[in-house]
Amino acid sequence: MDTGEPQTAPRLWTAEGFREDLWERTDGAEALRGNGNLILPLAAFLALDPTLRDGPLGRLGVEVLPGEAIEPLVPFLDRLPLVALAYPKFNDGRSYSKAELLRSRYGYQGDIRATGEVLIDQIPHMLRCGFSSFEVRNEPTLKRLEEGRRGGIPLHYQPSAAAPAGTGRYSWRRAAQ
Repeated sequence: MDTGEPQTAPRLWTAEGFREDLWERTDGAEALRGNGNLILPLAAFLALDPTLRDGPLGRLGVEVLPGEAIEPLVPFLDRLPLVALAYPKFNDGRSYSKAELLRSRYGYQGDIRATGEVLIDQIPHMLRCGFSSFEVRNEPTLKRLEEGRRGGIPLHYQPSAAAPAGTGRYSWRRAAQ
């Protein structure tokens, strides 16, 4: 829904802080002739002729919408440097599961980026699921990240794609006495 207010340009944030975004979005194959890093929608990526796709694969990223499956990307994950998972609405949690699957089931080591409606309350959970970068445009979220206040709860009772901080134990596991 367009509120008539100008949109803030997204800024790229990682756990190490803000950084320059070296990726550009495109919808089609004509942009592959250049040399930059490109993010394609999943359907456009899969529709590319394999001979056209395989050459620049190391500089291609793919954006996956919440209703799209990640399984078609599995054959390419060892060569794809970036998978962007979209949050068109902040309350759609399907991309959390996709990030977890990419890290734990498929062993993806590249950058998993959250795009769209990324809010400060989501970032600690996204980090635990395996996200490594975030396109942030929400003003309060940008302000908190600039102040170094990303929030979250430091103790967790369930395993996650990210390595646990501290001792790595969970409250429901009993330690031998």
